[in-house]
Amino acid sequence: MSAADEESALLGLAPVAPDRTLVYGPHPDQLVDLYGPWGAAGPPVVLLHGGFWRAAYDRCHLSPLAALLAGQGRPVALVEYRRVGAGGGAPATFEDVAAAIEAVAAHDPGAGGPVLVGHSAGGHLALLAAARPGTPVAHVLAVSPVADLARAHELGLSDGAVAELLGPAPGPAERLAAADPVRHPPAGVPVTLLHGTDDPDVPLELSRRYAAAHPGGAELRELPGVGHYAPVTPGTPACATLCGLLPEPVPR
Repeated sequence: MSAADEESALLGLAPVAPDRTLVYGPHPDQLVDLYGPWGAAGPPVVLLHGGFWRAAYDRCHLSPLAALLAGQGRPVALVEYRRVGAGGGAPATFEDVAAAIEAVAAHDPGAGGPVLVGHSAGGHLALLAAARPGTPVAHVLAVSPVADLARAHELGLSDGAVAELLGPAPGPAERLAAADPVRHPPAGVPVTLLHGTDDPDVPLELSRRYAAAHPGGAELRELPGVGHYAPVTPGTPACATLCGLLPEPVPR
């Protein structure tokens, strides 16, 4: 399947409405959609969507994945956060993700630490969360992540998306250092990276660089012949691999 076919296959899926929504702040984007069983179904899966941190891309394209995981018996939380162009960017976007994770953990305190699954820019956010001291996250699965922010900036990915995230001078170098997962090892949180070898949007090189920087804390799984979107598209073999890396759902 070509890169364009992968993108259209995911974005062509109809959004799936959540069972309910959790609000974690006053901004319209500070909310979490909840799917599936909660209360006695094990640790929640927290999904962080991509879109190069821009407001033009929201969580809806990951709602079919949320519904798939919920249908397998998992409690799922699909996070929205402030993005560039709508009140987001560094550090607001990072603060929102931390607040959302805390809100999910507090929503079901007996469930155990959340499993964080982030795709693309959401993978970058998930890796930052793994490095945060005291994080309640139990495991991170970063899918096609922007795992090396400095290298992504050098490559000019998505027409300078990293520069947009970091904001204008003065201070972008300091903000880059603070926001680059390569410079911040996981804080005792197991990390798995899942990345297609044919990803044209976020090169596999970035995940390889992260895994090399943190050899004791990160495992890289490469998907031969897979692009950027198939791992989060229900019905694909790559998405089946993603599901297989998550904890088994707890029978009710």
